[in-house]
Amino acid sequence: MPQSDQGITSDRYTVIPRTAIFLRRGESFLLLKGAPTKRLWANKYNGLGGHVERGEDVLSAAKRELLEETSLTADLWLCGILVIDTGDTNTGIALYFFTGDCSEGDPAPSKEGTAEWISFDQIGSLPVVEDLPILLSKIRHMQHGDPPFSARSYYDDRERLIVEFAE
Repeated sequence: MPQSDQGITSDRYTVIPRTAIFLRRGESFLLLKGAPTKRLWANKYNGLGGHVERGEDVLSAAKRELLEETSLTADLWLCGILVIDTGDTNTGIALYFFTGDCSEGDPAPSKEGTAEWISFDQIGSLPVVEDLPILLSKIRHMQHGDPPFSARSYYDDRERLIVEFAE
């Protein structure tokens, strides 16, 4: 369908696609401690991932990001989609979440930071990005074959993060 038929109007989102990867090893997740030089989330723990490049599908982008940030590969599966309301009237973010098991291999550091296996129980005591505990609580018990979750996030008028999961 040509762009003229896509229904792109100023009252609808244009979204930037991104990926987030949370590999599992038992009760631990592979999290990236952001490099101290990062513009966003320096020295904070987050999932792996990043932008979907032109010409990529979201799974290929997730596998590329995982390899670039850790030198690891894994059998990833889509476990959720989060639409982020950035507060901009025209642009949002579509964040595609992937998980998978990784029973062997040690992650290599990258310019993005250092990936570390972190027990789920340790998450509350570490400097993490704001929505990480909420999202990992959802992903933690998911199994391959479960339907992906659907959610949206935004900040309310008091600047509190709200994450709403669809029923």
